[in-house]
Amino acid sequence: MADTFKFRIDHHGSLVRPPELLAARAAHAADLREIEDAAIAEAVRRQRKLSLTVVTDGEFRRADFRSVILDAVHGFDGGSLKATRTLVADDVAGLAALTQIPAKATLPSPAFLASRLWVPGGPWGSARELGEAFARIIRDEIEAVISRGVRLIQIDNHAYAEKLTGRDTGALDLAAALAVDAMAVSVADKPFNVRIGFCPATGVTGDVDPAVAERLFTAIPVDRWVLPYDTGAPAETALLRAVPADRDVCLGIVSPLTPLLEDVETVMTRMDVVGSVRDLEDVAVSPSAGFSDVAGRATISAEDQWRKLTHVETFARMCWGNEL
Repeated sequence: MADTFKFRIDHHGSLVRPPELLAARAAHAADLREIEDAAIAEAVRRQRKLSLTVVTDGEFRRADFRSVILDAVHGFDGGSLKATRTLVADDVAGLAALTQIPAKATLPSPAFLASRLWVPGGPWGSARELGEAFARIIRDEIEAVISRGVRLIQIDNHAYAEKLTGRDTGALDLAAALAVDAMAVSVADKPFNVRIGFCPATGVTGDVDPAVAERLFTAIPVDRWVLPYDTGAPAETALLRAVPADRDVCLGIVSPLTPLLEDVETVMTRMDVVGSVRDLEDVAVSPSAGFSDVAGRATISAEDQWRKLTHVETFARMCWGNEL
């Protein structure tokens, strides 16, 4: 049986940026760091008030989900990647100082980065070669994050959504993508109370190929799979069923794309299905995606975002009572 370590009320990491932060970044303000610090402190306060079981910095220092790499890693054009600073480790160390609730770090997967950034005819002989270079950097960063006391780390590669439904597109085929991402999360001597999660999709359309799902869930050695579960589509339940019994699952039960709150009875009926498939002790809940993977491109307001997170907490308490 897996062990959730009480990370039952989760979210993907990105939050709606405050307008003053967006304005300061657009203006290249000299005091941008101080404005970021203040915005992060307020976001942590709001998360703490909601009794979430993890907190993030909202990704407020990022322009988008890739910028932790693009801003800190050099050598794309020269065929040798080098990180000039930590990607997120120093930032999450500051986050951890703001609260006793465990801090969470999120990172893009190396396979995702390689599939998007590799250019035929460039200095990298193949997308896999570039992916393996990214994997070494991401693995080093995971170790740095763990050394700062972070206990929950999420790796994102939403490109697996296509592969799961039979569309093996992109610069990396399924086998290469799995090998690269597995390399990144294979951290030596990982502490027993540190959990690494992986999000392969924020939505699935069409039928899930069970053979692909089995390969995905067994090839990448993570503790938790973060899966969409907010539409009631059969594919969502098919994914859930394919996760090995010894892994946690975190289910995205509310949508971050609409301000409308999900119907309580509908969500709880879906959670009944979850309980018939898995031990609920190994399940967590969250929104189905981040609220703003790209700064300034959220589809709902900040206040609607907090209402959604409150909704997630409500469902968690309905499932597990106050023993979260």
